Amino acid sequence: YNYLALRDTLEASWTFRTDGDTEVVLAGLVTHGTSFLERMEGMWAIALWDDRERELLLTRDRLGKKPLYFQSARQGFACASELPALRRLGLGHFHEDLDSTADYLRYGFFMPGTTAYRDVREVLPGHLLRWRPDGETYQRAYWTLPIEPSSCTRNDAKDRLRDLLEHAVAKRMVADVEVGAFLSGGIDSSLIVAIMANRLGIRPKTFSMGFSDPTFDERQYARLMSATCRTEHFEECMSVWDRDLLERLLTDHVGQPFYDVSLLPTAMVSELAARHVKVALSGDGGDELFSGYQRYQARALLRWYSRLPAPLRKAGEGLVHKLPEPTAHHSRSLLKKAQLFVAAAEREGATATYVAPLLYSEQEFANLAPELMGRGHTPPNLPQETRLDDIKQMMVADALVYLPQDVLLKVDRASMAYSLEVRAPFLDHHLVEFAFSLPRRFHRHGYAGKRLLRSGMSDLLPRQLWGRRKQGFGVPVHQWLAGEMGRELEQLAAQSDSPVANQPVMDLLAAHRTGRRDNSARLWNLYVYYLFHAHGLT
Repeated sequence: YNYLALRDTLEASWTFRTDGDTEVVLAGLVTHGTSFLERMEGMWAIALWDDRERELLLTRDRLGKKPLYFQSARQGFACASELPALRRLGLGHFHEDLDSTADYLRYGFFMPGTTAYRDVREVLPGHLLRWRPDGETYQRAYWTLPIEPSSCTRNDAKDRLRDLLEHAVAKRMVADVEVGAFLSGGIDSSLIVAIMANRLGIRPKTFSMGFSDPTFDERQYARLMSATCRTEHFEECMSVWDRDLLERLLTDHVGQPFYDVSLLPTAMVSELAARHVKVALSGDGGDELFSGYQRYQARALLRWYSRLPAPLRKAGEGLVHKLPEPTAHHSRSLLKKAQLFVAAAEREGATATYVAPLLYSEQEFANLAPELMGRGHTPPNLPQETRLDDIKQMMVADALVYLPQDVLLKVDRASMAYSLEVRAPFLDHHLVEFAFSLPRRFHRHGYAGKRLLRSGMSDLLPRQLWGRRKQGFGVPVHQWLAGEMGRELEQLAAQSDSPVANQPVMDLLAAHRTGRRDNSARLWNLYVYYLFHAHGLT
């Protein structure tokens, strides 16, 4: 995004033949080496072959917005932005990595630097990799997430936040084509649209995806924001699951199991946007940077809950377990929130360090995949020791693991499937570094998050948006699993030779069908995994 400023600094040492950003990258790396990466602001996956030194350089942007996979073998080296492309290069067979399978079943995605397959890796976000034909491979970080505390006051932080976010949006408006925006009706995407309209004087085209199930539908809030900012708004509704779309996204673009079911509506809203624009802004990153996820609220509640007498906790948990689990989105159901909280409380202490939200307790995992117990990868990019409190540690882990491995992967594959470029202003690295320098009390007040966003940007959004429940891009997958998808899952499980035990899957499905427990997330996780086994892709 800052290629024009960088070009000005390079003109004394380089004769430019083009006007775009690609030659600026080339000129900077040739004349300044890899230190030039520290001056680049944007998203990228770059491969540069140095014929003189006989060396290949791979590098990926700081937060991992763009993917870069590689495979090294005796017969050569291959790299690509998507796993299906890497597979088609034919350097070697793709064989299932059981440590990665264990990660997928626990979290729904794979750990940074790994894939579903043995000897198929990804360049880590914020890293560069060097490879030589003699087989030598070296990877190092050129950027790490700084976690040193800032000494600024709350008022200074509000001013700094607004300035950084407005500049981040303005930088991402640099384009040869019209720039639109995703508008879910949540705080983050609404703030991006408000800055485009109110600060930059742009009335963008905005795009939303709704659902026929009203507990998952956010379109009323998107319409309110569109009317407030006078955008040209487009929306569609997802009423049934599209198996063909799912299979095409997973096999042609993701190339490995991927749990996040919102991949489907993200692809549909990307297809909608691509009919009208070539570039769109999104609100991705706001929850990780400003403590927006409800799991942070749950962690705060656990501090209070852990001080209650054990018999009282046990009685309350027993009562919650006996009540049927509702299928509505958790933002609309206090009972579902209670059940999610109890599950989190029962898992508390089961793992030494938070990595990402778990789909199963250790006992559930042991029943489901006994031969995978003790297996899995340790994230290579998490700080080993920090002085952060538990919630800030969760925020760091989500920014370095959940964000690139789930959120950004989903948005990149879904949007690029329709040749739509999606830019995320919240992930401007200056804003990221600022957000993580602030103390937790700037982000959370009591059990509520996004405190700084709410106080520093309150004038930009209607009160209805600030006061609404946090929802997220939920999908009514529980309905699908109760019907045709559930029947297909039964068939896939019966035919599979995977390390997953069949009977626990049938038990999960039976409990889901009778309404005793909403196992949507777990069953979807397994359904996608079985699909890959059925296609022989693992």
